[in-house]
Amino acid sequence: MDLQGKVAVVTGSGRGLGLAYARALAAAGASVVVNDVDADVVDEAVGTITAAGGRATGVVAAVGDSEAAEQLTEAAVREFGRLDVLVTNAGILRDRVLWKMTDDDFDSVVKVHLRGTFTCARAAAVRMREQGGGGRLILISSPAGQRGNFGQTNYAAAKAGIVAMARTWAMELGRAGITVNAVVPVAATEMTRTIPAFAPAIEEAERTGTPLPDWLRKDEGLGTVEDVAGLITFLASDSAKDVTGQAIGIGGDRLALWAHPKEGAVAFADGGWSADAIGEHWHDGVGAEPETYGIPAPKAPEA
Repeated sequence: MDLQGKVAVVTGSGRGLGLAYARALAAAGASVVVNDVDADVVDEAVGTITAAGGRATGVVAAVGDSEAAEQLTEAAVREFGRLDVLVTNAGILRDRVLWKMTDDDFDSVVKVHLRGTFTCARAAAVRMREQGGGGRLILISSPAGQRGNFGQTNYAAAKAGIVAMARTWAMELGRAGITVNAVVPVAATEMTRTIPAFAPAIEEAERTGTPLPDWLRKDEGLGTVEDVAGLITFLASDSAKDVTGQAIGIGGDRLALWAHPKEGAVAFADGGWSADAIGEHWHDGVGAEPETYGIPAPKAPEA
């Protein structure tokens, strides 16, 4: 995949998945703006990209406010002349069950994930529309945003909102040739290695350098951060010029297209539905096969 001449901003790209995205884009020929809140981390990430022959610059900023979004866009234009690709990866976690979650727990996560995606995408869209030639907005979501997850009210809500924004912006920006997609990644990161079913296999793979077992890579769709990066490079490329408004999952050996929400079972009643009528017909009608919710618990194969 050739990204020569393209310029990308990747938020939260000092480490983990974000760094894998930035390195993959640079390896394909794109010039990259690296972003993190830690200056040392930014410098190290830029250094690894340039040492491998790529072009990169860094911006130290906390994603969320408009000022940070403008900083990132301006850095791309100042250093490399334009902006073609935005990957909104920055995020934080403040996990608590509902009755223990504070206002700050909720607001801080929503600010970085949801508001940060909005402010960065808005700044990028303005620039892309002004310069012409289209562009790519690649928004990072999560399985938690698709299905919900215990203890993650704030994170799941923000990630669900990101997919909704992708669908909306795909419509709004289509005439400008700007595609917008949500990526739903699963990878061995600091968060997933805390899951008891995953931890031993991840630790063994890191200790020995052997690949993760097939049940993780295929059944759970869990692999390395590098396994996810290919989708980012594809979506940034001209090969994906007709791919927009989609939520695409990737991890390990697995690539998937998530279905958009749609009506399932439907029933009609002349004159409308009273509460009594709904109660009478719910369990053997529309509600006979309720939707599942939550991320399914991983199942390691029996020894």
